[in-house]
Amino acid sequence: MTQMTDTASDPLVDRIATLRAAAPAGLAEDVLVETGLADRYAATDSPLGPIFIAWNGRGVSWVSTANDPAEFEASFTAHTGRPISRADAVPAQLARAIERRLAGDRRAKIQLDLRGSTAFEVAVWRKALEIPRGEVRPYGWVAAEIGNPKAVRAVGTALAHNPVPLVVPCHRVVRSDGTIGRYSLGGPENKRRILAAEGLDPDALEAGAHAGIRYIGSDTTRIVCLPTCQHARRITPGHRVPFGSLTTARAAGYRACKRCRPVSLAA
Repeated sequence: MTQMTDTASDPLVDRIATLRAAAPAGLAEDVLVETGLADRYAATDSPLGPIFIAWNGRGVSWVSTANDPAEFEASFTAHTGRPISRADAVPAQLARAIERRLAGDRRAKIQLDLRGSTAFEVAVWRKALEIPRGEVRPYGWVAAEIGNPKAVRAVGTALAHNPVPLVVPCHRVVRSDGTIGRYSLGGPENKRRILAAEGLDPDALEAGAHAGIRYIGSDTTRIVCLPTCQHARRITPGHRVPFGSLTTARAAGYRACKRCRPVSLAA
């Protein structure tokens, strides 16, 4: 039942009704941004140079290269349907968190606004967040980790649609044949630049893939890893054993690394 109150004779209400003061400039926009009905964006540094980052009260919502503000605004609005305005800088706390994330600190908390995305896409992006800096995982690994081992192509499509690249490190996911693959933030060359900035050698990575090397084992521990796993990179040259398949490694008496969790991949 709705309760109604008669306020016709309340002098306080009468006085409030006569107020004509204007709201502070920018208040309406601030409220829209805080509630996620509008966004702001600003430029910040990255391994690719300046990039634009958009955010609202729900989290980071869009990331793109910073070539043209008008183009960024148009692509953002076309994707989200929300208005966006430029700010002088990314908020200090968010800027620090992004800096830490790009430096490899996966504990840095960054809220993401992923509205409009499918549950599958979000699962793929969240799994990409688990990949350590300086390492890569194949599309097939992501598919297996999220419980859809046959959805390799769908994983690639989801990564291509990642609205917040770098913040969600889709550059750390490569093709299941070991080659670099596509990248939503400027193509394969940008992907190679970011991986190189994280300490990987993309040329060596692809050379190994072309040679049929998919896994690296240690003949002392009898553990087999994905090639960029931290444990695999510690194996000295004299103890490195390359494998073309996980089946071959297991047949030779090797067990899968519990850190990188290699899975069987189609060539």
